Amino acid sequence: MKRYLIFAAIGPFVGGLLLLFVTTWQSGYWDQTSIAEVQKFFIGFIKTLQYNYLFGIVPALMVGSIDDILYHVRRIGPSVRIVLVGLVGFTAAVIYSARGPGSGILPYLLYGMVGLVPAMLSSWLAHKYADEQKAAVKV
Repeated sequence: MKRYLIFAAIGPFVGGLLLLFVTTWQSGYWDQTSIAEVQKFFIGFIKTLQYNYLFGIVPALMVGSIDDILYHVRRIGPSVRIVLVGLVGFTAAVIYSARGPGSGILPYLLYGMVGLVPAMLSSWLAHKYADEQKAAVKV
């Protein structure tokens, strides 16, 4: 259960922040940056945080369920599981953003990072705090 709570808490927050950054970067918002512009960015993020959780909880829990399934496969270690979950998040974000604006490979990479970073971060935190610790075996 801790695993799903970690994914539900971390995924929409980090994913929403990265999505806002990617969309503002593509629009040219960061071309002439000042402290006031950065402040506006974070105020906008705080104001839209509720929508990040509204629309991001279900995808985060879906990625969390994939992490949970991979956790129960004994041959897959934590590092491989983190990478696999990150690839699933990357692929899901790229497929979802395929209908978005922009051309070339850069928008796909940027939107893929929106899925990759929260998935890998949540999987790593789930490994660190939610996985059951195995007892040491005496030889």
